[in-house]
Amino acid sequence: MDLVTPDIGLIFWTTVSFGILYFVLAKFAWKPILGAVNEREKSIKDALSAAEKAKDEMENLKSDNEKILNEAKLQRELLLKEAREIKSKIIFDAENEATEKANKLIESAKTAIENEKTAAMKELKNTVVDLSLNIAEKLLSKELENKDKQLENIQEILDKTKLN
Repeated sequence: MDLVTPDIGLIFWTTVSFGILYFVLAKFAWKPILGAVNEREKSIKDALSAAEKAKDEMENLKSDNEKILNEAKLQRELLLKEAREIKSKIIFDAENEATEKANKLIESAKTAIENEKTAAMKELKNTVVDLSLNIAEKLLSKELENKDKQLENIQEILDKTKLN
């Protein structure tokens, strides 16, 4: 039970050893310990501020990324719109060109048909004239024995009939 009721000597030596320990700690240990604690506190504050800066930078990068993404979407929409307009213009131009070519072909065909028709009519007229002359010649040769009379009749018929 000596520990429960301390003696004066025990109190004295405990106080002296505490004082020596306090002096030694104050002289040699507290400055390095406090320096290490302060350094640790400073590094923690620096790390927290760096983390805060990184967080701010991440938010800025995120907002920049969103801006870039929105700009890219707008650019894509503009490109798609432009491509649609170019497509429409190309189709329109192709349709116009095809229509023009078709009209030219139709006109060319009409001209060719008209030329063929005219040539056929001329050939038909020539054939009819030749046939008529042959028939008339045969009829007249049978009717007329005299060649002079025959030529006179032919000349008279030709004078009366004018070919267009």
